[in-house]
Amino acid sequence: MSFPPPAAAGHLVLDAEALYRELLQGVRALMAPATRLAGIASGGAWLAERLQKDLGLPGAPGVLSSALHRDDFAQRGLSASAQTTLPFDVEGADILLLDDVLYTGRTLRAVLNELFDYGRPARVRLAVLVDRGGRELPVQADFAAARVALPPTQSLALARDAQGQFHFQIEEA
Repeated sequence: MSFPPPAAAGHLVLDAEALYRELLQGVRALMAPATRLAGIASGGAWLAERLQKDLGLPGAPGVLSSALHRDDFAQRGLSASAQTTLPFDVEGADILLLDDVLYTGRTLRAVLNELFDYGRPARVRLAVLVDRGGRELPVQADFAAARVALPPTQSLALARDAQGQFHFQIEEA
């Protein structure tokens, strides 16, 4: 599913709830009986939490933080995002990582380093709500609900309201 770039700064012509429904179908196709969900903090963690519930999976999904493995740690410092929590054994696991937006691939690289600190999974796959291109590392999602092109001066992030409904925020960098 492809959508046009934003109509105006601050407004994106993307329906995050419709894309979530696409993601749900894509994740269903990727799931095996032993697959465990793990979301990248924070948008990916929100997706994993909701998918865990909507798929009727027992327990809680994992949450992975990229904070300690970022290659720009000196500039960014330690973020206030969620800390890594993996309520399952990573060793030999089939893990489906979830993220809101895939862009350069640097966050994913940091998250993979974090994940391997906990063990060696048998398989790791990636599903994202939006792939915006612009890769700096050779990574790709196994499933993307949408692909959009944004200028490098804009950032796209998932947000959710008090009722748990998703929407996108776009900001000028």
